[in-house]
Amino acid sequence: MRRASPTRTGSGPRGAEETAPAGRSAGSGASGGRLAGIDAVRGLAVLGMFAVHVGPGPVPEGAGYLLVAADGRAPALFTLLAGFSLVLAQRGPDPARRPQGWARRWRPLLIRCTLLAVLGVWLASLWPGILVILAFFAVYFLAAEPFTRLSTPVLTAVAAVSVVAGPLLSFLLGPVFGYGASGRGLVPEAADLASWSGLGTVLLELLLTGAYPLATYFPYVLAGMALARLCDVRERSVARRMAVWGTVAAFAGYGSAWLASHVFGARQRLLEAIAVHHPEALSAADPVREVLQGQYGAVPSTSWDWLLVADPYSQTPLETLGNAGVGCALIGLCALAARHGVGARLLRPLTVLGAMALSAYVVHALVLAGPAHGAASWSAWLAFSGAALALTWAWQLVWADSPLRRGPVEHVLRLATSGRGRA
Repeated sequence: MRRASPTRTGSGPRGAEETAPAGRSAGSGASGGRLAGIDAVRGLAVLGMFAVHVGPGPVPEGAGYLLVAADGRAPALFTLLAGFSLVLAQRGPDPARRPQGWARRWRPLLIRCTLLAVLGVWLASLWPGILVILAFFAVYFLAAEPFTRLSTPVLTAVAAVSVVAGPLLSFLLGPVFGYGASGRGLVPEAADLASWSGLGTVLLELLLTGAYPLATYFPYVLAGMALARLCDVRERSVARRMAVWGTVAAFAGYGSAWLASHVFGARQRLLEAIAVHHPEALSAADPVREVLQGQYGAVPSTSWDWLLVADPYSQTPLETLGNAGVGCALIGLCALAARHGVGARLLRPLTVLGAMALSAYVVHALVLAGPAHGAASWSAWLAFSGAALALTWAWQLVWADSPLRRGPVEHVLRLATSGRGRA
């Protein structure tokens, strides 16, 4: 039986194991600073994910603004970093340097994606109270491989087009498959794989109607890939420009949505559409947010004005632009901070956590499926955050001279895809 979409959402783990161990990269020169800065951003995304999963509701007042800032941006940031990481893993911007031949190109990727998908389906079946993203990440990585061979100008153009084309496909194709007003926002579970019809449902969720479908989240991957090609954050000036232009993009995305909603009447037209297609949401404090909470990752197809909002998880062009801008700015800022000894030391706990984000994700999902099921408070967020920072730090100290320093789950993936004898 399919369960209804929960009111909380999942976030993503570390994208690809491209970085050096956090404990050895921070402050170790330009290249190390670049990698430490990226892991630090990923560590921030982990803390944001905890805030969404176990923190109180995002109320825009006082400390609640921290939760508002994390709401909807954590999975977007993870996915953007996944694309960024894929390009860094190439060890150079030239696509011609990638391994040739089917076996060298696809076999490790297929193994990694299969393991991620199996792990994601298993965690989702435990009912941890979150929408597990790992199976979707497997699809992102498979879809991204052909794009890694595009030239930088073509990749950049494709990424820009996808920001609009992906949400538009979600809007237009939803009604074609019977999801015009409801039924979206689920994740694949083990029970879905027991029949052919269930397999078809899983495929549709992964591509179009799920919580993090390819249609609306893959633009983040492409944007991250384009950023990594265009911006070598080893250069201080480039990192500074990323911080500035990322901020501009964020204001452009969120600001345009605010103007459309409050100046040009889009919100009023949405309320009228909600009265017709989602009458049950009218009693909520924010009917627009109430509808979007049941449509994670998909754009509702009941009004064209849905494409003009930028609320969390709306996955419209404007929200995608705003979220990508936030990610770009954070990468630039953390790369700048990681270039200096003091900044690298301050970022070190986040860098270590970000380097082991996949392990942290799996462990936190298991805890939510058991002793912490239903947790939703500031104390729960502090407990999860403190435990994650302390345990990942201790793990890196204990396994400092071992391949296990990357994290237990990361190490298993690396062994499965590269073999014990490969670096």
